[in-house]
Amino acid sequence: MSTAYDQDFFTWTQEQAAYLKQGRLDLLDLEHLAEEVADMGKSEQRHLAQRLAVLIGHLLKLQIQVDRTRTNEKSWRNTITTQRRSLARHLAQNPGLKNPAQMAKALESGWDDGRDLAIRETGLDPDLFPEDNPYHLEQLLDPECWPLAAPE
Repeated sequence: MSTAYDQDFFTWTQEQAAYLKQGRLDLLDLEHLAEEVADMGKSEQRHLAQRLAVLIGHLLKLQIQVDRTRTNEKSWRNTITTQRRSLARHLAQNPGLKNPAQMAKALESGWDDGRDLAIRETGLDPDLFPEDNPYHLEQLLDPECWPLAAPE
């Protein structure tokens, strides 16, 4: 059994890939390999939550700050459009993430991080931002929906 996992992760990955391609299942580091495969799935979950956070942050900035200053409205709308497109692609490539439990977990994390992002980047009083997520998942993913945003 290779000790490269703890000493040289890159080399370990290359060894494991070679063993798989050669059909040398007896040489596989199954314990670590199983952990890494599980972590790959968790990485996709984190990626979903991060994209939701950016989307939510920009929706909040659009909703809260534009009403006051009309600053960066076009930029935020562009970012919202880009994030929605990226989310749609990510979910198409990983349909298992559409599981309601997975989506709820990602949305909860995305809301917390997105609200924090909007508060930090606008510098506005945190009390101006809703405590609870006003956005439904369908609204967040709908490219035609601009929930609670100022009119163009």
